[in-house]
Amino acid sequence: MGNWYGKWGKSNSDSVTDPVAAASPEAGLQSVAEAEQPLSADLDANLQYLKLRFKDCSDVVFRNVVVEYDVRATVIFVDGLVNTDQISDHALRPLLYDAVNARPDNMPDPPPLEETQISLSQVSRASNYNDVIRDIMGGNAALFIDGYAEAIILSVPGGERRGVSDPTTENVIRGPREGFTDALRPNTALVRARLRTPALKMVPFVIGEKTNTNVVLAYMDGLADPAVIEEATKRLHAIKLDGILESGYIEEFIEDNPYSLFPQLQYTERPDSIAAHLLEGRFAIFTEGTPFVLVAPTVIWQLFQASEDYYERYHITNFIRWLRYIFGFIALFLPSIYIATTTFHHDMLPTTLTLSIAAAREAIPFPALVEALIMEISFEALREAGIRLPKAVGAALSILGALVIGQSAVEAGIVSAPMVMVVAVTGIASFAIPKFNLAISIRLLRFPMMFLAGLFGLYGMVLGTVMLMAHLCSLRSFGVPYLAGLAPYKREARDDILARVPWWDMEKRPASISRRNRRRLSEARKPRPDPTRKW
Repeated sequence: MGNWYGKWGKSNSDSVTDPVAAASPEAGLQSVAEAEQPLSADLDANLQYLKLRFKDCSDVVFRNVVVEYDVRATVIFVDGLVNTDQISDHALRPLLYDAVNARPDNMPDPPPLEETQISLSQVSRASNYNDVIRDIMGGNAALFIDGYAEAIILSVPGGERRGVSDPTTENVIRGPREGFTDALRPNTALVRARLRTPALKMVPFVIGEKTNTNVVLAYMDGLADPAVIEEATKRLHAIKLDGILESGYIEEFIEDNPYSLFPQLQYTERPDSIAAHLLEGRFAIFTEGTPFVLVAPTVIWQLFQASEDYYERYHITNFIRWLRYIFGFIALFLPSIYIATTTFHHDMLPTTLTLSIAAAREAIPFPALVEALIMEISFEALREAGIRLPKAVGAALSILGALVIGQSAVEAGIVSAPMVMVVAVTGIASFAIPKFNLAISIRLLRFPMMFLAGLFGLYGMVLGTVMLMAHLCSLRSFGVPYLAGLAPYKREARDDILARVPWWDMEKRPASISRRNRRRLSEARKPRPDPTRKW
């Protein structure tokens, strides 16, 4: 037994209290977890305590082995979360077969066991039950040796996980087709493969008292604002929740204004998009169990942008970007403008158009506001039903439902044909916004705008617009103004807000995000053919 102590260090069994007594129902298991009780050097005491904690957990495996000098050991893991082949080949086999003849008797005590026998690439130690249980539940295996008061944590991730595939919520027209998965480390590796520099920092967190969800805060050292990173770290540490199942849980805890309809964090499942944001000085938050990665600080302009904007030539990008701005305006204001003009401001329309709309609405029993509400709510219901149903059925339902309901409503005299056209154009415009969280915010704001237009006409729309702009100006994302670039105005913002200039002219990073190392081009130079060469 003394040789094992030489390998592993001195036993501290004299200083360890009885874990089984502490884990008894009278003591309460939660109090033991909070106390972070140290492990015992007695293997039987450790196993008895852990079997009590894992009672009725049929997926937790206790594998008992006898190794060198008849020393007993046990490997504990969760079946389905680990790679059992790695445990067998790199831990159990060396302990059962290789350790017997690993050292002659006349040699001094060898280095720790993880350096001489276990051939896994990632091995660590744990000295209390809390850490051991968290590591086992997190997809690792724990190796206990009789006579030693520490456990060896074996990193053997496995189990069935979704592989790297195309992003499902962000269609790729041009660019990388890799999308994030539900596993944390493959996601961070996808970003590390694009940013091959030690300046990319990834700070680990464990959030959720019951789920113990692994979370990683990623940023570029030297580009990100240290005050912003410190504030993000503080907000993540302040989350005290029993479980984190998706990044949306974290988003609600750390955003500046949780009562606003507008998103103050962006999420994406594209690694190239995350890499681009990190290079601009932002930070990203990876969450175990979801492919959606959060990005902050966020300004409203980046929610109108797509990754393809930076892969296509800037002429095409600028045309499409202005289309998005126009469609965003249409998605928010078109029904309100129709209601206001047909109810209060007939003189604003050409006479022919006014007569055409009046003829179409002659048999309609409802005012324009009620007519618009009926169609908008029906359209939103069809859109939600199409999303929740299977893809083939959902697409058919959306098309047939819109055609049948729209045509039937017009023939029945419930709504007018111009209103159906307005609602259809509004729906198409909302689909043109690249980010779903901004598109749904505009869809929700459309209804109060419609009420204001129906009650006060264009004056109500102006009042609503002023209130909306005041709210947008008051929003912050980790201290960065939501309208940064235009309010407050930054001259460099013209390079990537209203239009994207060519890459060779985009010399600096956004000043509103970070003021550190703002120059991204070592030499700004417009590409030109060599004038000395004859073509």
